[in-house]
Amino acid sequence: MDNHQALGEYLRARREQVQPEDVGLIGGGRRRVPGLRREELAMLAGISADYYLRLEQGRNQTPSAQVLDAIAAVLRLDADSTAYLHALVSPQGPARRPTRRVERVPAGTLQFLDALPMPAFIHDKRLTVLASNTLAAALSGNYRPGVNLLRAIFLDPAERDLHRDWDRAITEAVAGIRAAAATKLDDAELNAVVGELSIKSESFRRLWSRHDVHRRTGGMSLLEHPEVGPMELRHEKLAISGTDGQTLVAYHAEPGSASEQALQLLGSVTATRETSRTLGPI
Repeated sequence: MDNHQALGEYLRARREQVQPEDVGLIGGGRRRVPGLRREELAMLAGISADYYLRLEQGRNQTPSAQVLDAIAAVLRLDADSTAYLHALVSPQGPARRPTRRVERVPAGTLQFLDALPMPAFIHDKRLTVLASNTLAAALSGNYRPGVNLLRAIFLDPAERDLHRDWDRAITEAVAGIRAAAATKLDDAELNAVVGELSIKSESFRRLWSRHDVHRRTGGMSLLEHPEVGPMELRHEKLAISGTDGQTLVAYHAEPGSASEQALQLLGSVTATRETSRTLGPI
């Protein structure tokens, strides 16, 4: 998909989610499509209907930043979504033959990861795990190198069982990968994951078609672990400087909470299991 096609799809998807009443227009009447009409959006943005139509059809290649900001205001886009809109228009240069480059986590970051007393892992911009510590692997079998977390959370039943707030988790994952994809429209690996999920998961198709965009940030995860039971854990997402979009994700619990006790129990169970594996049968 080129940028002009992606721009048109994004504008159409976001326009359909804004109701006339949201922007001060009188609603009512029968509408063939949901949301704002093209001419209504154009009027509110201060541009001609024909100009806006060319944008949605991918026939206008150089909308100004002022025009994009005006459209973003009408569509009620937040900062992340507005930045995504601008990124879709920004030139990315001539298409290049894709090359497979092995992602390497900085050595110091790996040492830091192993030293953390909490579940933590590192993923790339495609949500593929690059490294994890022992506690992370104990928290979820998918938190291990080589697993694509976007694919896992939609297709692995164990992930749905783990996440009591599965709807929140999948919404955040899709909106985050949308943000990452703005300047990576020709990324073969990412497109392969999106294509596979579009075929296999109705939930993914629904969320992907909304074109929601949010940068990945921390938050609260509600988990149901098969060994230690329910946990409410905060997840922090930290960008790793000097890399191409690598992110460190760490889970931690409120001090003194039942979730902290469950996390400590998971650590004990994991340590015992690792010791038994190291010593072998007696």
